[in-house]
Amino acid sequence: MAFSATRFSAIVFGRTLLGRFSRLSATIVAGALLVLSVSAYYAIRVSLERQLDDELVEVASRVTAPIVDDIVGMGGLNNTALSAANVLLVLVRADGRMERVQDDRIDLHPGNPELMIARTQLGYSTRSVNETDGLPYRMVAVPLQIAGERYALVLARSLLPTSTTLETLRVLFWWLSVAFVAVAVVAGLNSGRKVVEPLNDLADAVAHVTDTDELTPIGNDDDTEVGELSRSFDAMMLSLSVSRERQRRLIADAGHELRTPLTSMRTNIELLVADETSAMLPGTARTEILGDVAEQLGEFTALVSDLVQLAREDKVPSSSEPFDLADVVSAAIERVRRRGHGLTFDVSLEPYYVIGETSILERAVINLLDNAVKWSPAGGTVHVLIKDGVLTVTDEGSGIAKNDLPHVFERFYRSDKARSTPGTGLGLSIVDQAVTAHGGVVRAANTTSGGAVFTVELPPAENQA
Repeated sequence: MAFSATRFSAIVFGRTLLGRFSRLSATIVAGALLVLSVSAYYAIRVSLERQLDDELVEVASRVTAPIVDDIVGMGGLNNTALSAANVLLVLVRADGRMERVQDDRIDLHPGNPELMIARTQLGYSTRSVNETDGLPYRMVAVPLQIAGERYALVLARSLLPTSTTLETLRVLFWWLSVAFVAVAVVAGLNSGRKVVEPLNDLADAVAHVTDTDELTPIGNDDDTEVGELSRSFDAMMLSLSVSRERQRRLIADAGHELRTPLTSMRTNIELLVADETSAMLPGTARTEILGDVAEQLGEFTALVSDLVQLAREDKVPSSSEPFDLADVVSAAIERVRRRGHGLTFDVSLEPYYVIGETSILERAVINLLDNAVKWSPAGGTVHVLIKDGVLTVTDEGSGIAKNDLPHVFERFYRSDKARSTPGTGLGLSIVDQAVTAHGGVVRAANTTSGGAVFTVELPPAENQA
């Protein structure tokens, strides 16, 4: 992925997710480098100073014996010898008086720490000072006794080489930090691009759906959080596609089913309107047409009611408390019993608690009972049973043809026998949708005696008290 300088700057300093990712990477690397650089710098500085102190202490141990033997001549040390050893030397007596090598090139000025070493004769002192030549020196004082007198042997060496080394390290650490931060920015951009690309694909897919109304999935199989988001988006696209196809099919089927009663009603009403002026219809025919219109209005009303029920979402709101399915079935039986004249209802209901929407389940049970009433012979019996959590509705009709069994729950499906009977062809579809929405299953079969039997299984509530 190539970047121009302008685009690189816009991404890095912009408010995009990629820019934030690169800045975060650069900040983390810069912080880590700062800690490491400062720690390394001071560790090296301490190490160099300690090494210098050890060298000065070693030099002091070598010059101690000659000075003790000849303090007046400072053990034969002169300016040339000290220059060769790259040290400055001063003897500090406990009373503060100082003895120097003759013609010393730099006037070394020991202070209180060195005087305390002379007086206490304990340990040694080290410190950094600036001397008369304006340069930094590292000063070491060690205790020394000569003929009962207490002294401090003070040695100093220039810190200029050490300062040069430390300055070189500072510059090196600075440029290394800049280089690593730049690498971190580039690496952050590359890593961020891999993270952002699936998000861009997701955004493009959403834009594509908005622009074209095509529910196209992304198809990202990455085993990452972004891949999981993409798969969730694909699942949503599939769900929307199925829902759209279901709605399209419902509208097409509804339009086809509504056309017949509307055409028939329009024809009858036009005949009645024409008869107002021509009076060509006999009274009995006019009465028959009005009865036909009323019957068609009833069918039309039932069809619209069923369509509204089918247009509802597949998922239903659940009540917070479980309810007894037997109570719902009992209420449905009481409503159907009034239109099942001459039929007997054999009812045996065990308590069975479920979670869901009572009105939707009651409508489903009513449709099952209406279907049983519709196909039961005069004087027949409709058997309704809840046993072991299974609702069974059985009639004593002629049963369901073998070829029709796989299709009885399809919308607007009507068998050859049912085409001449009243109905919308949606009742059993509503049953299937309601039961499925509650997480259950409904099945159709034939009894050994020839009638039809429908079984409904719903998941139980957790507490079957």
